[in-house]
Amino acid sequence: GTIVNGIVQRFERGKMVVNLGRTDAVLPREGQIPKRSFKQGDRIRAYLQEVRQESRDSQLILSRTCNEFLIKLFELEVPEIAEQIVKIMGAAREPGFRAKIAVTSTESDVDPVGACVGMKGARVQNVVQELQGERIDIVPWSPDPAKYVYNALAPAEVSMVIVDEEQHSLLVVVPDDQLSLAIGRQGQNVRLASRLLSWRIDVKSEQRYENLGNPGYKSLLAIDGVDEAKADKLVAAGIHSAGEFAEADIESIMRLVGVNEDQAAVLKLQAADIPVTQVASPLEEAERLFSAPVEQEEETSDDASDDELGNRIADDESVPRQAVSDEGNGEEAMPGNTVE
Repeated sequence: GTIVNGIVQRFERGKMVVNLGRTDAVLPREGQIPKRSFKQGDRIRAYLQEVRQESRDSQLILSRTCNEFLIKLFELEVPEIAEQIVKIMGAAREPGFRAKIAVTSTESDVDPVGACVGMKGARVQNVVQELQGERIDIVPWSPDPAKYVYNALAPAEVSMVIVDEEQHSLLVVVPDDQLSLAIGRQGQNVRLASRLLSWRIDVKSEQRYENLGNPGYKSLLAIDGVDEAKADKLVAAGIHSAGEFAEADIESIMRLVGVNEDQAAVLKLQAADIPVTQVASPLEEAERLFSAPVEQEEETSDDASDDELGNRIADDESVPRQAVSDEGNGEEAMPGNTVE
């Protein structure tokens, strides 16, 4: 695949027919960036994604939304990539909105992030302009998944990363006031980080992580149908253990757990038989699950809380973990902090 230049010739049922000179190509609706509209006669650049054989003719399929288009644009803008000094190790996009790329350098004296950003951000801004303002995070790649996710979730601070190689998952613990930033708007930051790493990522606040080591809280989770979100509601209502759950009134159980009267009665009986046993502290559990504390390197429902949502379902001269293509780092968290 390569980047081609053409002129918009016509539109056919959402598809765009592009004149490449000697032949025409098709840019399907799914290959078009949502925030950008073209009209007949406009010049356009796109990635030649596929050549389809249809009867006697070949049909060229273009895309502006694939990861390869983003990667090729950086290859055109950054000489160090063409010279194979800087390598792009991965990319993830939500076309027209936000993207992440991971870069590394084959030479110790070349900063791969700085090379992609360019002087005063010129290189990355050229790519952003082509992608109609798509925000691009450029992060240092690492073979260590704990360090990699630490970089990918920037600018959020990370307290600890627990790596589960067997499940190919990462539990990322962040300060309570960093949870929204780590998750991103509508889960975008953690979702892109997960795609970039190809790992399942579960982000939890320090408070939620500590709760998981509390015996009473643990006993609440042993009740059928009680997940972490419902356990939080129970604790907030003054019910801190399965024993207290068994003693609570039916109406409270119905309201907090979301069940009918008969179901609430059954759950109360079940809760009465659940012992509150001492469990491992979060730090002990972390070590058991291959804890990998991160060291600082030098260089669904809109009204749900960040933790609740996690149970239903990452200046050109100074860039400690990540470079971004604009200044809008602060994000209001919305659904999703567990991503596969």
